[in-house]
Amino acid sequence: MKKILIIGAGLSTGVLIDYLLENAEKYDWEITVGDISLETAEKKVKNNPRGSAIVFDINDDLDSWNIISKHDVVISMLPASLHHIVALKCIGLRKPMLTASYATDEIKALDDKARKAGVPILMELGLDPGIDHMSALSVINRIISEGGHMNSFYSFTGGLVAPESDNNPWNYKFTWNPRNVVLAGQGVSQYIQNNRYKYIPYHRVFDRILKRKILRYGDFEIYPNRDSLKYREIYGFKDIPTLFRGTIRKPGFAKAWNVFVQLGLTDDSYIIEDSENMTYRQFINAFMRYEPNVPVEIKLQEYCKNAEDPVVFEKLKWLGIFEDRKVGLKRATPAQILQKLLEEKWAMDPDDKDMIIMQHEFKFTNKDGEEKMIVSAMAYIGENQEKTAMAVTVGLPLAITTKLLLLGKINLKGVNLPVEEQIYKPVLEELKELGIVFEEKEYMVG
Repeated sequence: MKKILIIGAGLSTGVLIDYLLENAEKYDWEITVGDISLETAEKKVKNNPRGSAIVFDINDDLDSWNIISKHDVVISMLPASLHHIVALKCIGLRKPMLTASYATDEIKALDDKARKAGVPILMELGLDPGIDHMSALSVINRIISEGGHMNSFYSFTGGLVAPESDNNPWNYKFTWNPRNVVLAGQGVSQYIQNNRYKYIPYHRVFDRILKRKILRYGDFEIYPNRDSLKYREIYGFKDIPTLFRGTIRKPGFAKAWNVFVQLGLTDDSYIIEDSENMTYRQFINAFMRYEPNVPVEIKLQEYCKNAEDPVVFEKLKWLGIFEDRKVGLKRATPAQILQKLLEEKWAMDPDDKDMIIMQHEFKFTNKDGEEKMIVSAMAYIGENQEKTAMAVTVGLPLAITTKLLLLGKINLKGVNLPVEEQIYKPVLEELKELGIVFEEKEYMVG
């Protein structure tokens, strides 16, 4: 019997835990779900005879070492900042660790220790990062194996509301961590285009968008991710002339969101004085010039040109930023106040469904000297508020990889991403069987 420990039982873990429990009898697994809240863990186990729920606190050093030591593999679904603590304990106890989160520099620094211990630390096994790597590399490696040469690579992903649940002026609702949405795009976005390095400061990110039609879902806009350049090393693109990764939104989102960026409302670095007694109208006015006889609406339109657009202005008004309603949040940053307001207006309704959409675009020269393009796209709509598209696309690749590891089909040591065929090929095959399917079309260029 193999014992699997899942640490963290948050919103995105349901599908992961269900998959492992559903396969536990077949493969003779025992699943332990550990969380700081025993009640939360118990809800995820659902009285399954192959599962058990425990209290787990990674900061309880002795207890966490003891629990990890009794299992054969560890899946960390804790906040990203805690993964390195789990990884260190797994390496010390020679236990494999898997997670959906990014391989940070702190995690990468453990590669040598993990290799010496003979332990795999498998990172980025979710959606983005995760399915994006696997689906892209399955095409890239096929192109190269057939004698092709890569000329450009574009990749976009978005967590959106499903079309049937899209009923607000922003065409957007929170389908994942609201804080990450509010802070998205900060820093400098960088990519390469026709061998020219491009750097976009945060205050211009939402001005520089691409437009695409994706599958049967119509028009979308894409803003650039923070760092596309690091994917040259991950994908073996040392000399590729063009490489761009971006985030998908519905048309009009970026222009309206840019008003908040220009105002400074996404800043999380300082506290607004007396924020709990301030109204949302006063909050917006705090960023405007002092003209007590001029309405905030007029000042905003003069200060931010995007707000002059009637469509954008209606989006802002619908959110309630001009309302005389108290914020009610003590010692809050501008980003926290904005997030509170958005959580009220962008919340998913009980019957709403979310959607994941992803598209890759590969331009290459084949062995006959012909320039071609492959477009590979996927859309997946969630079933309900528990089995969301986000939970499915994050949880399933992680669960399938765990199964492959326990079956001895993954032979890796050290810190690894799912860029090896022994991971991505069987994972993509099973995802296809489970309804996560990439549609692929090939075109001649020019």
